[in-house]
Amino acid sequence: MEDPAPSSAAPDPPPSPPPHPQSPEEEGDGWVLVPASEVEGAHAPKVIHWDDLQQELARLWSLSAALQPPGDRKAHLAARLESTLQARQTFLEQDNELAEMRQRLQEHTDRLGDLKMRTKKLSEGVVDQREQLCVKIRTLSVASKGLDAAHSNLKEANKLLSGENGCGRLKNLEQKLRMRQQYMIAQVSQIYPVRPLDEQSSDHKPGFTSNITKTRNAESVLPNGSQNRPLVILGLQLSKLSVKKTGYFSDKTEVQKSSTVLGYAAHAVSLIASYLNVPLRYPLRFGGSRSYVLDPAPSVEPSSISSVATSVPPSTSMRTMEFPLFLDSQETTRSAYAIFLLNKDIEQLLNYIGAESLGPRHVLANLRQLTRIIQSQEYISVD
Repeated sequence: MEDPAPSSAAPDPPPSPPPHPQSPEEEGDGWVLVPASEVEGAHAPKVIHWDDLQQELARLWSLSAALQPPGDRKAHLAARLESTLQARQTFLEQDNELAEMRQRLQEHTDRLGDLKMRTKKLSEGVVDQREQLCVKIRTLSVASKGLDAAHSNLKEANKLLSGENGCGRLKNLEQKLRMRQQYMIAQVSQIYPVRPLDEQSSDHKPGFTSNITKTRNAESVLPNGSQNRPLVILGLQLSKLSVKKTGYFSDKTEVQKSSTVLGYAAHAVSLIASYLNVPLRYPLRFGGSRSYVLDPAPSVEPSSISSVATSVPPSTSMRTMEFPLFLDSQETTRSAYAIFLLNKDIEQLLNYIGAESLGPRHVLANLRQLTRIIQSQEYISVD
């Protein structure tokens, strides 16, 4: 039997049934359409003669029948493998979740450790603060007891003050004392009135004011500074002392009048100081127009007021010196210093009642201000 002609003369194989789409679960139960590139020998097909076609088909059918169990087994294995892969995927996911949970647990554990350390430190701090608080409580308890005792003393003091012999009675007595002082000093002011020259009453004798012609030489003026209204006491005016020595031909009348004015002022100051119960820094020895001012100064004869005011060494002996408030054929330096000390006594009394001096050369003006303040209503009022 001759070989058939080339593949072009060979009869066409019977057409295969058209493949139908199958799901992955149905892959081993029927035919599957496979691309030509995956079929072995698709580019060089094997030529089978017509006579051998039946035999070849039978062989292929037997081979296909033999391949059916392995296909089923393969599908079964694929299904098991798929379930295993899914289980593995589930296990991996659970393992990842477990790892995350372990990480979060570790973070919570670390945080809990930090909280435990902080709690321990805070507990130690609480113990220290509790001890300090106990000390403070004991201190406050002692202070509370002291405060209670102070309150009790304060209540007793308030009772004493509000009683018959308390502060109210003291104020009443002080007010009465000041009223009495005001009355006595008003009497002194009437005995030795200090007034401006143009306000003198007509009952004064003409001889007291007839010789007062030089107002420009007056020492004391009114507190408002008006130079045209010099002050007089009992009609006599205090004139400025001359720097020159007083001689035989000096004006004895003016000297006598100035001595009389200074005697009046010294007597008034001594009376006011005794009524106010104020010891004078420079005591006065009253003798009318021959009065003196006592000064516990060094035993050095002063040549001027400034030299007396300077400091003296501690080794110098101290004794009381007398300075005359008059002129009697001697230098005017000692008399000027005596007038200065008299004005200092008046300034001391002014400071005692809370007032200020008008100046070191205003004896009559300071005396007038002293009596006017004491006779005012504000002096009697006690706060």
